Amino acid sequence: MEKGTFQWTKELRRIGVIIIAALLMAANIRTLVHTGGLYPGGATGLTILILRIGESFFGIHLHYTFINIILNAIPIYIGFRFIGRKFTIYSCLMILLTGLFTDLIPSYVITEDILLISIFGGIINGLAICLCLLVDATSGGTDFIAIYMSEKKHRDSWNISLAINIVILIAAGFLFGWDKALYSIIFQYASTQILHTLHKRYQKETLLITTTHPDTVCDVIAQQSNHGATIMESEGSTHNKNFLVYSVVSREEYIKIIHGVKKADPDAFINTINTDKLMGKFYQRNYKD
Repeated sequence: MEKGTFQWTKELRRIGVIIIAALLMAANIRTLVHTGGLYPGGATGLTILILRIGESFFGIHLHYTFINIILNAIPIYIGFRFIGRKFTIYSCLMILLTGLFTDLIPSYVITEDILLISIFGGIINGLAICLCLLVDATSGGTDFIAIYMSEKKHRDSWNISLAINIVILIAAGFLFGWDKALYSIIFQYASTQILHTLHKRYQKETLLITTTHPDTVCDVIAQQSNHGATIMESEGSTHNKNFLVYSVVSREEYIKIIHGVKKADPDAFINTINTDKLMGKFYQRNYKD
């Protein structure tokens, strides 16, 4: 396949995933979120809050798309300025499609159990966001801020979104009652946990590999992750000579590395350790790549 054809195929696949994510998020809003009277948080939650304020206090019916685009103006600027143009353009597509689908899809009641709505609505919301992140896009709002902070700190910053969303929920609690606001926190927590579980971009893994083929193992690490490694001579308890290869990689890459190492050296002994903090230079593929 020619390079140009491959690039077009990649971009079309990217657009397809964004359309699916937008449909999933809009359907979630028009079914579970609408039925439960919840506030998903971020620009989406703030949009829903404004729509309900307009209807309840002023008798005005506003369109979701219009309000959501206005609220995303500053986050979109942050995306263009600090994260990446292509990333922001695809995120704008996600924001626009989500708004259009939300305005077009009729509301439908799946269940009226508020606890089920909070848990499964949050899970679906998290899955939709993860689909966006999979193709280097986002659903907008506080996601831009979380990604910007993650890019600067090189660590998972999605709890920042949760903290900002709690402020929105406090406002909703004062205006429309604390039961919906508290259930919305469950919704947000479920969504954040899905992000922590599925989105591993800023989670790191330390590899300690005992091998007799250190150069081959280092080649596998470099090919699969663009990371280097440190080779140390070692000696086993039976006084056999071998080498210890040390490297830190992204958690989304380390499974492929382990498979590659086991293929290159079936006798390699691999120990992986969750790495929370890391200081020094560490290659991180960013959204501008």
